[in-house]
Amino acid sequence: MTGVFSHGRLRLYLLKLLDDGPKHGYELIRLLEDRFLGLYAPSAGTIYPRLQRLEAEGLVTHTAAGGRKTYEITAAGRAELRQRADELATLESDIAASVEDLSALAGEIRSEVRGSVRDLKRELREATRQTRQSRQNRWEPTFASAPPFPPPPAEPGPHPDLLAEFDQRLAAFAGEVGRLARSRRFSDTQLRTAIRLLDGALDGLRRLLR
Repeated sequence: MTGVFSHGRLRLYLLKLLDDGPKHGYELIRLLEDRFLGLYAPSAGTIYPRLQRLEAEGLVTHTAAGGRKTYEITAAGRAELRQRADELATLESDIAASVEDLSALAGEIRSEVRGSVRDLKRELREATRQTRQSRQNRWEPTFASAPPFPPPPAEPGPHPDLLAEFDQRLAAFAGEVGRLARSRRFSDTQLRTAIRLLDGALDGLRRLLR
């Protein structure tokens, strides 16, 4: 912002900001940053020497509290603002134009960045696709010339002792159910429920042993 604030114009603008009320140096920096929509902020090394010069000229004064200096415009400072009112109006106009230019530039940069990001993503996707294709092309001849995989070994049949135990348990189950059915009189509802239970057990065994 050296163009906007050349020839002592920053000094004039500091007087203008202090004319709105006392402020410490950090507040002045933040106000300038806000005025330029965050696109420009003067450094402390730019602001404080000018405040010291204004104070030496009697245009501002300061009070210290809590290790912080608060600056306030003096009557002489307000008199200078009145004398340079036209210059201040021109400065305000130049600042507005500069902010507009900076905003347009920031918009162009954002558009370029978004475009660059899209291009980069597209290039990364293409590079990934080419890498996968290259790997596939490299391994396909190897797989084509390799001998077929041997068939998996057949699962061993059930152990004879376990198969014999299963037959015994199944026979015992059938015998116990038959004995219970003959030992007493069941209602139709009970028999239907028993049949559903038997069907469910049989279906479960089919799924397990299939």
